[in-house]
Parts: sequence; structure tokens; C-alpha cells
Amino acid sequence: MTTLWRNRRASLLVVLVPTVILISWKGLIGQLGGTGVLSNCITVGLTAIGLMGYTNMIARDRDKGIFQRLRVAPAPKWTIMTSRLAVQLLMIIITTVVLFIVGYKFDDISIEARGYLFGLLASIVGGAIYLSLGQIIVGLIKNPETVNVVTRLVYFLFIMIGTFGETGYLGPYVTNAVEWSPYGTVKDIISAALEPSTWNSHSSMALLVTLGYTAVFATFGIKWFRWNTR
Repeated sequence: MTTLWRNRRASLLVVLVPTVILISWKGLIGQLGGTGVLSNCITVGLTAIGLMGYTNMIARDRDKGIFQRLRVAPAPKWTIMTSRLAVQLLMIIITTVVLFIVGYKFDDISIEARGYLFGLLASIVGGAIYLSLGQIIVGLIKNPETVNVVTRLVYFLFIMIGTFGETGYLGPYVTNAVEWSPYGTVKDIISAALEPSTWNSHSSMALLVTLGYTAVFATFGIKWFRWNTR
């Protein structure tokens, strides 16, 4: 929590970006539906938390030698990373709740009570995939500046290709690839969770694929992670 507070400006931007997008996309509610717009914005927020927030924070602290010092502290190693991940899960909850409030107040997006609950749970599940993907990036790359560049590039590709790919303008192959990419599966489960009556076999398959992505990314991310930059 202390680390998060020291990086509060970056944390604020992580929440601010999807909030601004949600407000500016008010005119698209008639085309995409309220849950469609909200799920897209939540997915953007989750991507920012996992790729921009968590990854860069870990890379910066590792470069400063913080993790190396924590390793000699009288605490199990797993508690070090678990505490970092727990804080990011808190950021996911805060971001999702803020978007719920903004969507209701500014965009008149009203969802039933269980939709908010299931949507929050789906956001946590979806956020895990980006945290694990960020873990892979920071595991493979040691230089914090390079990590920053790579995460920005991956973030840009996810958002741009994910947003425009699902419209069909980039061709059927790209549309199908986006649908089953981490961006597409997370958006699908969040959209279906926000409106539980629309949950179907496709949503269940998207959930399974999301969990599969998370398991694979987390396995390699933990395996490749180094506690120092040497």
C-alpha cells in the first residue's frame, strides 16, 4: 500500500483513462449498448493496471534493489509478490467501481444488482490475465526503461487492435483473432456478467480461455522472474 501511495499519480491515471473513454463514448451506447460500452472501458482499465501499473512498478523497484533487500527479510518469498498482487487486485476493484458509478451518473447505464456483483467478479478474473501477462514481460526483460517501452507498445496494440478489430473493419481473420485474444475474451465475460441473462455457452468458453491464458502466463511469468537485474 505504501508503494501504491508513492505512485499515486500513475494509479490515478490508470483510473482516469478508462473513465474519460467511458464519458466520451456516451454517443455509442445506442450502437453497442450500455453493457457493451462499459465492458470495453473496464477492459481498457484492466489492461492499464496489468501492463502499465503493475509491470512498471515491479521493474522500477527491482532496479532499485528493493526486491533484493526484501529477500533477506524474515518473510517467505511468496508473501512479497502476493502482497503486490493483492494491491493490484484492490486497484482493479476501485477502477471497476468508479466506472460503475461514472456509467450510472454520466451515461445513464443502469444495471441490475447481480449484474454489478457478477461484473465485479468478472473484472477480477479478467484483471488476473493482464497481471500474469505483465509478470511475463517483467520476467523476460530486466531493464526498466525497456519494460516501459514494451508495455506501452503491447498496451497500444491490445487497445487499438482490440477496439477496431471487433468492428469488422480489419477483416474477418482479425475479428476472429481479436474475439479469442485476451482482450476479446475478457471483454466478453465482463459484458455477459454485467447482463447475466445473456450468459451463454460462448461466454463460458470465453471464461475457460481466459483462465487458460492466466494459467499459462502466470506459470512462465513466475518461472522467468528474477529478483535482481544481474
